[in-house]
Amino acid sequence: MPPTDSGLSSSSDDTLELQLPPDFGALYGDGHRQPAATNGGPAAGPLLDNLAGWGAADTPAGPFALVPVRPARDLDRITGWMNDPAVAAFWELAGPPETTAAHLRSQLDGDGRSVPCLGVLAGAPMSYWEIYRADLDPLARHYPARPQDTGIHLLLGAGYRGRGLGGTLLRAIADLVLDHRPPCTRVVAEPDLRNTASVAAFLSAGFRYADELELPVKRAALMVRDRAHRHLL
Repeated sequence: MPPTDSGLSSSSDDTLELQLPPDFGALYGDGHRQPAATNGGPAAGPLLDNLAGWGAADTPAGPFALVPVRPARDLDRITGWMNDPAVAAFWELAGPPETTAAHLRSQLDGDGRSVPCLGVLAGAPMSYWEIYRADLDPLARHYPARPQDTGIHLLLGAGYRGRGLGGTLLRAIADLVLDHRPPCTRVVAEPDLRNTASVAAFLSAGFRYADELELPVKRAALMVRDRAHRHLL
C-alpha cells in the first residue's frame, strides 16, 4: 500500500479526448496512447484497462493527463519530489535515486496491478501518481474490498500545493477511472489520518470518509468515491 499526496501523501509497505499543448507530445507522447514501461513490462496493461491510452481530462486548471513513468526520463524528477520534507514525512522514500528506482521497479516489473505515472497539467509534469488495483493489493486485507476496486496514491510538486489543485485533480482522475474502467464501481484511497490536507482534498473531490483503518505502517482514512453516487457530486 503506497502513499497519497504530500499536499496529499501517505506511506507504503507493498504495493472525451482533448487537445493538449503542443509541447506535451514532444516530451510525454501524444496523450492518447502512451507506451508501456521501457522494460517492456505490463505497466499500462489489462489489469487497469490500458491506462496509458486514457488520454487527458479537462480541468479548470487546464488539460490533465497521466503518463506512465519511464525511469530513464523521470527518475531524477521523482527522486527530487521524494526528498522534499513535506513528501518524505508520509511517503518515507527520501534518499538517493536508487531508493526511488527500487520503489518504481517493484511496480514496473510486476503484472500491471499498480501503474506509476507522472501527472502532467497543461504540458507541465507536476505530480506523481500510482493507480492500482486495490482489490489485488495488501490493502484488501484491511477493508471489505470489492472486485475491481481501484486505488489512488499521489503527491504534488512543491510549487503546486496550497492552490486547491489536489481536489481538482483527484476529481478528474476519479472520473477518468470510472470512465475507462466500466467494471470498477468504486475508487478508493487510504491517506494517513495525520495528513489533514490530503483527507480534505479527497472530500472536496467527492470522496466520502468510509472508515478508519489500522494499517501496518499508519492509521489511515478510507476514502471512497462511488460510481452509483457520481451524478450527485
